[in-house]
Amino acid sequence: MGRVIVHLDSTPKDRSIASIISGYQNRVRSRGISVQFSESTDNSKYESELSNLSGQLVLLDQDGVAMTSEEMANWLKSAIIDGNTTNIAVGPHDGFSKELKKSASQTISLSQLTLTHEMAAALLMEQLYRASEINRGSSYHRN
Repeated sequence: MGRVIVHLDSTPKDRSIASIISGYQNRVRSRGISVQFSESTDNSKYESELSNLSGQLVLLDQDGVAMTSEEMANWLKSAIIDGNTTNIAVGPHDGFSKELKKSASQTISLSQLTLTHEMAAALLMEQLYRASEINRGSSYHRN
């Protein structure tokens, strides 16, 4: 069974957003999804850390593939069944370099709206929880 690791460039400074991320992190931990915070203050160091990860690298990017919640659930199911580690990276505030985008296995868009990287992380965590609930057949997601 594969693991999904969400990578953030830093611990959120906004306590409310940090609380949201933490809450969803606790909900998805038992489903093979975890969160790692980089404490590097340098975007190039964060990108270097991401480049050296084993497994697939998926970047959040507004130009990436847009998915419905059901499509995200199918994507998550495939990632977990695949058996490998899937690393999903939320960009630093200045975004990812063109080089890292080219080297990524996939880019996913959460919205065409511009979001702070902290808000994008909170939204991603909720969507991963929602996707896992869809896969479980719970009533959390209403169609």
